[in-house]
Amino acid sequence: MTLAETRASLDQALEEARAAIAGAASTDELKEIERGFIGKRSPVAAASKSIKDLAPEDRPAVGQAVSSYKQSVAELLESRREELTGVTAEVAGIDLTIGGHGLTRGHLHLVNQVRRELEDVFVGLGFWVAEGPEAELDWYNFEVLNMPPAHPARDMQDTIYLELGDPQQVLLRTHTSAVQARVMERMQPPIYCVVPGRTFRKETLDARHSPMFHQIEGLVVDRGITMADLFGTIEAFTRTYFGPTIQARFRPDFFPYTEPSAEYAVTCIFCEGSGCSVCSRTGWIELGGCGMVDPNVFGAVGYDPEVYTGFAFGFGLERMTMIRYGVDHVKTFFENDDRFLRQF
Repeated sequence: MTLAETRASLDQALEEARAAIAGAASTDELKEIERGFIGKRSPVAAASKSIKDLAPEDRPAVGQAVSSYKQSVAELLESRREELTGVTAEVAGIDLTIGGHGLTRGHLHLVNQVRRELEDVFVGLGFWVAEGPEAELDWYNFEVLNMPPAHPARDMQDTIYLELGDPQQVLLRTHTSAVQARVMERMQPPIYCVVPGRTFRKETLDARHSPMFHQIEGLVVDRGITMADLFGTIEAFTRTYFGPTIQARFRPDFFPYTEPSAEYAVTCIFCEGSGCSVCSRTGWIELGGCGMVDPNVFGAVGYDPEVYTGFAFGFGLERMTMIRYGVDHVKTFFENDDRFLRQF
């Protein structure tokens, strides 16, 4: 599918969605329409998957078209839902202004809101979104990623194993990098994808750590990819998501599946680099890690490291959300305290 064909398909789908939403007679019908036009089998899902097959110079344009389509459909759905809710209350003869608290609409959890915002940013940069199982095999979680049995790098991730199959062969994934391994195993380059999802580690709950947390990781594999492409991508993401005054910083680090590796930090959004208590007076806040994919990883999935190069990056969604919204303890996200949740 070409750029012009993708745009034409989205324009046609938007017109069909507009007509279907206007004709919806109930909120249940709206749910069905929503699944049909922005669900996993919708035209926009097909357009997102086709991004990887487009020429590199066309991918950002398609990503922007996908984001615009989703936003337009969401606004149409919200407007019609409000109309239907108002009509229902009027027909029932209920005066919601007298007594009680009325009914309020639910909304996405704050972490999921941030996840969707980040997905839209990366889709706009030409990436597509991949998903995979949370109960994972040791092969994909560790061995493909250059961490064979007894490798000391495994000690960095306290693993929760499941009593399934052979001993210590099935586990709750410790990072979404396992999905990157699955993507590389079943696809040939070029690959430009991001992988959001839940991950699990046997950690003690404190202000910044939780046994269950969310990550979003990115993977690029193509001919001629360099560190400059990695730094440029993260710099573009940083400015798009945080604003033009926030910059990215990279320092050498170690990860078993990337070489060379770097730590990724951004200008503190609270003091904009001047130093405050949030950033420990450094002016920077660490977000995650990144680096060039290790040739051993390419060998494990059948890629020729003499032909292809690539980079990977990742960071925690809870940490991103804590920084952006000033949340001081990660457990706040999981306490189901309505006083906190309804603020967002």
